[in-house]
Amino acid sequence: MVNLTDANTIYKAKLNDKDFFRLQKIIEGEYGIKMPISKKDMLEARLRKRLKTLSLPNFARYCDYLFSEAGMKDELIHMLDMVTTNKTDFFRESEHFDFLVKSVLPGMITGEGIGVNKKLMIWSAGCSTGEEPYTIAMVLNEFRERVPGLKFQYLILATDLSSRVLDSAKRAVYHENKILPVPENAKKKYILKSKDPLKKLVRIIPELRSLIKFRRLNFLDSNYGMREPIDIVFFRNVQIYFEKDTQRSILLKIYNSMKDGGYLFIGHSETLNGLDLPFEQIIPTVYRKV
Repeated sequence: MVNLTDANTIYKAKLNDKDFFRLQKIIEGEYGIKMPISKKDMLEARLRKRLKTLSLPNFARYCDYLFSEAGMKDELIHMLDMVTTNKTDFFRESEHFDFLVKSVLPGMITGEGIGVNKKLMIWSAGCSTGEEPYTIAMVLNEFRERVPGLKFQYLILATDLSSRVLDSAKRAVYHENKILPVPENAKKKYILKSKDPLKKLVRIIPELRSLIKFRRLNFLDSNYGMREPIDIVFFRNVQIYFEKDTQRSILLKIYNSMKDGGYLFIGHSETLNGLDLPFEQIIPTVYRKV
């Protein structure tokens, strides 16, 4: 346990350039996440929590531990959890879900029977704390209920680099404020309120939770380990964390994980222009594997 003197020491600790560049090398080299010098203050603030947890007085000692054999085994994952930014919302960029229901799903069902003759496979790549895959699950379940005769089937794979956010996503517990964008009818069907109203917590119903498989994935891995081709990929608001060459490398591996004719959704502030990738643009931020 950190005493008051240690706490004051940790509060005053500064991350110098030497230690920053040591951390930058592994963050960018092993995980591809951009970490320019302009983010040093951000990195310092986030890792200060680890100093406190580990009772280490300064960042030099922290780096010495991190780069030791024990640190590489036990601390690296915690450091990455502190580094990765996880901003997401339910029904974020909702136009994508409208296009999914009105255009993509009907075309896949009538064209190849995807979702009927075989289970529809959707990948939420960079799922953070789960708002995106649970939104997808709500949208797909609503679609299934509108056409019950089709016996529409689907499975959602949700991946992230951060074990911390994946644990949160699996629990599927959120503050009431987080579900404000969820339509009222969906709130009634898919969200449970805490028995203690003072906690102001809600949870996604187990029926939806059972349709999502969460697992950890590093986009720099050489093989994403997909057992079968993915029909639809949501890779939204993730590119911004990587340099252009890394973006292209990741997107090529995503491409190779998809079925021919599969759809890729990216964030509204993102583009594939200039990356020389074999995707066909259908509408802005929605592409098809060719």
